[in-house]
Amino acid sequence: MISDLYELIDPLGSSVGLTDAELAHLTRLRHTLDTEITPLIPAAWEAGETPESIRPTLAGLGLVDPADVLGPDGHESALYQGFRTFELSRCDLSVQILFNGQASMFRTLIRELAAPDRAAAWDRKIADFELTGCFALTEPDHGSDVAGGLETTAVRDGDSWVINGAKKWIGNAAISDYLLIIARTEDGIGGFLVPREAPGVQLEKIEGKIAVRMVNNAQITLADVRVPDSARLPRLNSFADINRAMRGLRADVVWTAAGMQAGILEAARSYATERVQFGKPIGGFQLVQEKLARIYANLASTLAMAETLTRGATDGVVPASLAKLFAAQRLRESAALGREIGGGNGVLLEHHLARFFADAEGVYTFEGTHEVNSLIVGRHLTGLGAFH
Repeated sequence: MISDLYELIDPLGSSVGLTDAELAHLTRLRHTLDTEITPLIPAAWEAGETPESIRPTLAGLGLVDPADVLGPDGHESALYQGFRTFELSRCDLSVQILFNGQASMFRTLIRELAAPDRAAAWDRKIADFELTGCFALTEPDHGSDVAGGLETTAVRDGDSWVINGAKKWIGNAAISDYLLIIARTEDGIGGFLVPREAPGVQLEKIEGKIAVRMVNNAQITLADVRVPDSARLPRLNSFADINRAMRGLRADVVWTAAGMQAGILEAARSYATERVQFGKPIGGFQLVQEKLARIYANLASTLAMAETLTRGATDGVVPASLAKLFAAQRLRESAALGREIGGGNGVLLEHHLARFFADAEGVYTFEGTHEVNSLIVGRHLTGLGAFH
C-alpha cells in the first residue's frame, strides 16, 4: 500500500517497500524542506549564494543512519537512501548537492578508499557534518575524458607528496574542510586529502552559471601543495578503484531526476489549478491537462527505473548509463512542459518552474553527459566502440 506521502506522485508503487520508520524520517524531511528551506530558495538562487542555514538544518534532522532504519547489516536500505535523494531533489537540485555531496559521495569514498582506521574514525563525523569534504576530479580541460587526460600531478618527495594542477566544477569546495584531490602519480593515480586552507591551495568561485546556482562550484588551483603520505588514500590507485567505490551511487542521478520531476509536477499542478484565464482555471483546459499527464508519466517511469536500478536486479555500467540518459531526457522534457504551463509566469522564480527548467540542463550534462552515456549503450548494442 502506498503511503499518503507518495499517493499522488508514485502511481506505480515504487515506494511500497519503505518501512514506517523510513517514511517517518522522509515525512519530517519533506516538512522541513517545505517550511524552512523552500522559502529561502528564490532569493538565494537569484543571488547565486548558498544560504548558511541549509546544511545545519538538514544535518540536525539526523537523516544519515538513524538507528530505527538500520538493517541487520547496520546500514540504511538503498530504497531509503534513494527516496531521501528524491525528497531533496523535489525541493531543489542545489539543496540535494549540498547534502549528498557530503553525506553520500564524500562519505562513500572515504569508507571505501581510505585506510580502515581513518574511515572508522571519520565516518560518524562525516555523517553528522562535523568533518566535511568534497570530491575533486574534473579539470578545466578534462571532464568526460578525465580518465585519459588527467593533468594534475602528485610527486613523491620523501615522506610527503607535492601536488600541482587545477580542478574545475568542484561543488561544495568552499564549505569543505578537505578536498579529495585525484592526481596522476608515477605508478597510476592517487587520491589525496588536502586541507582546503593548505598553503598553495586557491579557490575561485565559478560565476555566471544558469544551473545549481546555490552551490558554490569552484575552480581549484594547486601550486606546490605539500601533504604527508598519510593524506593519500591507500585503496585508491586507479580509476577502476573509483568506479568500484561509487558503484552504489550509480542510481543517484536517476533518483535526482525523479525527485525534480515531482517538484515540477507539484509546482505546475498548483499553478494550473490557481491561474484563471478565459474565465476558468487553466487546469481545466485539455492542452494543460495533456502536459500534466506527460509530466506524470515521465515521473512515474523515471521513479520506477530508479527503484529497479537500486534494487540490484541488474548491475553494471550499461544499465546505469541507460537509466541516466533516459532519466535526463525525461527530466528535460518535464521541465519544459512545466515551464510552458506557467506561460509568462513560468520564467519567474516565485513559481519555482524556472529554476527546475534551468537545473534540468545541469543534470543533462553532469553525469557523464547524455552523449557519453549514449555511446556506452551503443557500444553494448553493436560491439563497436565509438570513442576511446
